[in-house]
Amino acid sequence: MKRRDFLKRGAAGSVLVGAMATPAIAQSTPEVSWRMAASWPKNLEVTYGSANALCQRVAELTNGKFKIQVFAAGEIVGGLQVLDAVQSGSIEMGHTLSSFYIGKKPAYAFDTGMPFGLNCRQHNAWMYFGGGRELMDELFAKDGILVLTVGNVGVQMGGFYRKEIKTPEDIKGLKIRIGGFGGIVMSRMGAVPQQLPPGDIYASLERGTIDAAELIGPYDDEKLGLHKVAKYYYTPGWWEGSASVTAPVNLAKWKELPKSYQSALQVAANEQNLMMMARYDAGNADALKRMIAGGAEVKTFSREILDASYKATVAVMEEIAAKDADFKKVYDNWSAFLDNSNSWFRVAEGPLDTFRYYYAKK
Repeated sequence: MKRRDFLKRGAAGSVLVGAMATPAIAQSTPEVSWRMAASWPKNLEVTYGSANALCQRVAELTNGKFKIQVFAAGEIVGGLQVLDAVQSGSIEMGHTLSSFYIGKKPAYAFDTGMPFGLNCRQHNAWMYFGGGRELMDELFAKDGILVLTVGNVGVQMGGFYRKEIKTPEDIKGLKIRIGGFGGIVMSRMGAVPQQLPPGDIYASLERGTIDAAELIGPYDDEKLGLHKVAKYYYTPGWWEGSASVTAPVNLAKWKELPKSYQSALQVAANEQNLMMMARYDAGNADALKRMIAGGAEVKTFSREILDASYKATVAVMEEIAAKDADFKKVYDNWSAFLDNSNSWFRVAEGPLDTFRYYYAKK
C-alpha cells in the first residue's frame, strides 16, 4: 500500500477506533521503546535537535506509549555506521544522510540529493508526487529498510578551503572532506575525497590532514568553527542542489508497529521535513555575516570549475546507469522530473529571484 493512501485510510480508521471497547484499545496501544542513532554530534543543533523533536512529537501523538531515545554520533555507533546498525536490527532507526552509504548502493544518493540536482522544493515534489517515494521504498526494502524523509538543509555551501581554488587544475590532488555522490565526481576531477563524520572535520582541517571540507552551510559550519582553520568559503555546493535528511527504519520493526504508531511516526517526519529547512533559512544569513566578520572570505567557484564539474557529473551518472540497474531505474525517473520541473522554475521562480537579489540591501 502506498504511504499516502495509508495516511488517508488511517484518518478514516480513527472513526472506528472510537467504537471499540476499552480493553481492545489498550491491546492496540502497547508500550514500545526504540533507539535512534544519529550521524550528528550534539553541537549540530538543527540536525541533532530535529531528531530529538521528531521523537518528542511521536511520544506526544501516542500519549507517551511509543518512545524513541536519540543517541548522538559515537554513543552507540559511529556517524557513518547508522544505516548498517538499522539494517542489522541492533537499533530500530537512525537519523542520517543516505548518501553516506553509496558504497553499498550508488542509487541511495537520490534519497539525499545529487550534483546539479533538485532544490529542496523540487526534491519534495519528486518524493511525494513524482514517484521518488515509491522508488526509494522499493530500493531500500531490498535491504530490509524503510526510509522516512525527515528534513532538508537546502543547497549547500561549497565548503572551506585553505587556499584559493581558481581553475579545475587546482582541484587535482586536493584532499577534501566530502560525502555522497559529490565525492565520486570530485575524484573524477582529480581530488582525493575523504569520508569523515561531522564531528571529525575541524580537527582534520586544523591539523592539515585535509585541505578543504564541506559540511552543510553557515549555521552548522559556524558551530564547528571551520572558518577558524580555513579562510576561503566557496559557493555554491554544486554536489547537492539540496540535501534531504532521512530516518532509516528497520523494516521488520516497522511492520511490528500498530498502524496508529506508524501514522504518528510519519506525521512527525513530515513536520520535521518542514521545520528543518525553515530553521536553516532563518539562521544561515546571520551565521554567514558573523563568519565574514571573523575573517572568512566568500568566494564563488569560477564558471570554468562549474562547467568541468557538470560535465564530470553527467559522465559519472551515465557510466553508473549503464552498469547498475537500480541506479538506472531511479536516474531515468529523476532526470525526467528534473528537466520538467526546471522548465517551470525557469519561467517564474528564477527571474523573480534574480530580480529581487539585484535590489536587495547588502
